[in-house]
Amino acid sequence: MALTKEDVVSALRACRDPEVPTNIVDLGLIYAVDVREVAADSGYDVNVKMTLTSPGCPMAQSLSSEVHRTLLNLERVRHAKVDLVGEPVWHPSMITAEGCQHLNPT
Repeated sequence: MALTKEDVVSALRACRDPEVPTNIVDLGLIYAVDVREVAADSGYDVNVKMTLTSPGCPMAQSLSSEVHRTLLNLERVRHAKVDLVGEPVWHPSMITAEGCQHLNPT
């Protein structure tokens, strides 16, 4: 079965920001996911563009490494690249409805 963007996003839900009690997808930190099949039956290259909740986040390297490991653990992923980007600047309005529920349980 082919690896899809949705598969990648689902896997990234396991990655959590260490300072905020929800996953990086629902925090709105994932800006782009690109999945390319290298050649028929030989695997995939996956590129992710993501940001951080603050430009000087001390957990940048740790979080980026966790995302990279998560991508490489997906079946048939041969190469993974994580680009930390600063534009657009992250804002709390980027948090999904699910993320808001985790942050503000009622």
